[in-house]
Amino acid sequence: MSCKANQCIRCTVKECANHCTDKDYCVLDSIMIGTHETNPTKAECTDCQSFLRK
Repeated sequence: MSCKANQCIRCTVKECANHCTDKDYCVLDSIMIGTHETNPTKAECTDCQSFLRK
């Protein structure tokens, strides 16, 4: 099954419902990035808040 990949948003999280199943891209037009830390200092402190579990 083919999906409408947004080639501006790369994604490798295959467990997300917004992941394009046949390419490493997101299908959303835009995503929201947030943090779970009060003072984020590294990439690991950030999260894609548009994540939806399959």
